[in-house]
Amino acid sequence: MDYIHQQDDWPRFRWNSEVLAQILARVRHQQGRLTGRMEMLGFRLREEAVLQTLTQDVVKSSEIEGEELDPGQVRSSIARRLGMDVVGLVASERNVEGVVEMMLDATQRFDQPLTRERLFDWHAALFPTGRSGLSKITVGGWRSDQTGPMQVVSGPIGRERVHFQAPSAERLDAEMQAFLDWFNGPSAYDPVIKAAIAHLWFVTIHPFDDGNGRIGRAIADMALARSDGSAQRFYSMSARIRIERSAYYDILEATQKGSQDVTRWLDWFLACLERAFVEAEQTLSAVLTKAAFWERFGASGLNARQIKVLNRLLDGFDGHLTNAKYAALAKTSSDTALRDLNDLVERGALNKAPAGGRGTRYLLG
Repeated sequence: MDYIHQQDDWPRFRWNSEVLAQILARVRHQQGRLTGRMEMLGFRLREEAVLQTLTQDVVKSSEIEGEELDPGQVRSSIARRLGMDVVGLVASERNVEGVVEMMLDATQRFDQPLTRERLFDWHAALFPTGRSGLSKITVGGWRSDQTGPMQVVSGPIGRERVHFQAPSAERLDAEMQAFLDWFNGPSAYDPVIKAAIAHLWFVTIHPFDDGNGRIGRAIADMALARSDGSAQRFYSMSARIRIERSAYYDILEATQKGSQDVTRWLDWFLACLERAFVEAEQTLSAVLTKAAFWERFGASGLNARQIKVLNRLLDGFDGHLTNAKYAALAKTSSDTALRDLNDLVERGALNKAPAGGRGTRYLLG
């Protein structure tokens, strides 16, 4: 079987503009509508929306690759780097700082050229120890294929299924130069289409030993920021891809095993982006709810543990808050957690849920 990059007309992508015209028009309309709504917010609310969106983007892009990052650490790292005055900041681990550094460089400096050196810096930020898990990898440079061809594989050892095989390492310099020249150059078609093609093209080249998916999504975010003409991010493509991860991998595999006609891939990308805009409206609603909560109760008199846990609840907390969960989130003892919780109940910031099951459950006031 020939992969898309092995065909004579690679990478001369083509698509049916008539098939995509309707959904592209809808996406561009929703994109402008969302940007307009966000710009009507006050500075603080807009800042909170951006912080929440970027946090989602970093956390969910890593989840797609099976890596779990602490949302509180991600949020704190982003806030510090953007100079945001946010309560309840926590220290962030080195791997969190690296992912945040890459994402912010892509989205906040979207108007700067994408270069080989910049990609190497992103890769080094993702793998500060020079290892992926227990394996030593080439960091800040293209893969060498010393251990064999770069393949995307699933299944147990001995019964692996090869989903894709990337171009050989000897092709990488020329392949990446062609990609970067195209990405930095002018295009005759819509910039949202360019974002979709950029992601597909990069992950098909697969130039690194690891981290190609996360870097490919950062490149798509960079292109989408260019389409918005703004560094402020109000929607997260990665968060939506995380929800649709199986479909994402399926359409990628089908496209990489198909022809240069990428209409199906573009249609899926645009539909996924459209759904990301719907989620962004929900994020806006959550931001407004959070702002109303803090305006009502304020942070005065609360300790850092209480602020941290309340923010986790406001940002979307799975399950019910209990004394044990509070103690785990705040990294404190059960007795201290109970004192904090009782204080929040007295203030009206939390309510005790009706009795049921083991232990008291707490809800936002």
